[in-house]
Amino acid sequence: MDKQRADQQLRQIAGTVDLARTLGVDVWLRGGWAMDFFLGEVTRDHGDIDWFLWADDAPALAEALQRLGWQPVPGPPPGLQLDFAKDGLESSFTFLDRDADGRVVVAGGLWAGTPWPEGMLDAVPGRIGELRCAIVSARVQIEIKRMTPVWDPARPRRSKDAEDIVRLEAALDAPGKGSG
Repeated sequence: MDKQRADQQLRQIAGTVDLARTLGVDVWLRGGWAMDFFLGEVTRDHGDIDWFLWADDAPALAEALQRLGWQPVPGPPPGLQLDFAKDGLESSFTFLDRDADGRVVVAGGLWAGTPWPEGMLDAVPGRIGELRCAIVSARVQIEIKRMTPVWDPARPRRSKDAEDIVRLEAALDAPGKGSG
């Protein structure tokens, strides 16, 4: 594992959490970093840092990140996600919205209005060392990793996703962690 890169990503996570707090914006880690914050340790290398963000908060966060020297990365469909890079690290902010029934849904793109799994944002904050961060529920992380190839056949399950599922299930089965 590249400890120097992981430490750099953890500093970037801390900075993003602090910035979001200053702006009054909610962000949740998702993907591999959410798993690591649930487990309380860095378990593997991470290519990027994945977040969820309310779509209405995206303009304020994007403006603040750019003021701090983050560069937009082109590619994601507008209304679905913002990607930024700084110091050779990428962060992706996928937009959330709520439907008329109050369910958390995909905010844009082809799947706009599609509900995310129930309870996704209800997890207690995760932690690595002294750094705390809101995370996607471990049970929902498992569901997303299992269902992504079903929801989008163009995105087959990666070996790291299968390994993450095993880690998360083992942790959920451990005494004291079953509520994640």
